[in-house]
Amino acid sequence: MSTADFATFSDNAVMFASIVYILAFLAHLTEWVLVRSLPVPQPAAERETVSVGAAGDPPPAPRAEGAGSPDEAQELRVEKYGRIGVALTVVGCGLHLLALVSRGLGSDPVRVPWGNMYEFTLAGTFGVSLMYLVLMRRYQLRWMGLLVTGFLVVVLMLDVLVLYQDAGPLVPALHSYWLAIHVLAAVIASGAFSVGALALVLFLVKDRAVRRGTLRPRGYLSRLPEAVALERVAYRLNAFGFPIWTFAALVAGPIWAEYAWGSYWNWDPKEVWAFITWVIYAAYLHARATAGWKGKAASVIALIGFASLLFNFVGINYFFGGGSMHSYAG
Repeated sequence: MSTADFATFSDNAVMFASIVYILAFLAHLTEWVLVRSLPVPQPAAERETVSVGAAGDPPPAPRAEGAGSPDEAQELRVEKYGRIGVALTVVGCGLHLLALVSRGLGSDPVRVPWGNMYEFTLAGTFGVSLMYLVLMRRYQLRWMGLLVTGFLVVVLMLDVLVLYQDAGPLVPALHSYWLAIHVLAAVIASGAFSVGALALVLFLVKDRAVRRGTLRPRGYLSRLPEAVALERVAYRLNAFGFPIWTFAALVAGPIWAEYAWGSYWNWDPKEVWAFITWVIYAAYLHARATAGWKGKAASVIALIGFASLLFNFVGINYFFGGGSMHSYAG
């Protein structure tokens, strides 16, 4: 295949990955819609009263071996759509990876696919998808499938419609193996921060509903883990991403800058904002470990850090554009 064929294959893979992510989103949406049809769980005391019955009542008819209750059948139906959503997300992630690899092969000479904002966003969304799938079993994150796939669909659509650029060679400043190291670390950290931010949004929404007594027994929020568990998952994800971001922004980045421009620190807007993001997440982790700052207060700091990350990722290119040494990434 020629470089043009690989570039075309990459564009098609992005399109098919987006379609699969949409199908995964619809599967998770169906799962959560069907949840509303499930019966409200009865307290243990009520279940015992129903099972014992009044004196003289005939005993319940024996259930045929292997037969399940209607409630169990409904639960299995809901579970099926959730599993379909996860399977489709795995397929979409595979297509996403093919799009990235073929994008690099579609340039002459062959290079890592991280040369402009379109490619950075393509790599960043892949990091979110991969992070979700890798940590899903460990932290039981399937309940985030609806938000993660929705996030991927929206960002990929914006990436293709707004940021798309044809495949081409790298600018001289990017001809370094530190590009692969720096951006790979940033993608992993950004994936962890993104999934952590989604968990924190759910935590704040559910915590508010619980406090106000507006939590619906069969609603989306009621099927999520307890608010404390949501906040704990977000903390672990942010704590995982922070040292990787530290390496990407404060170690690999300056080394690459010295190689490309002859100075470890140039006070470039991208560098300064990467440091601001680091400071905010450091403040969050410190606040989270300090008595009185757990929960909502610390979560708000983390979400400000994520907003800073997004601004560094996209906003710098629009507000500082030609004034940034990283303007080639626009």
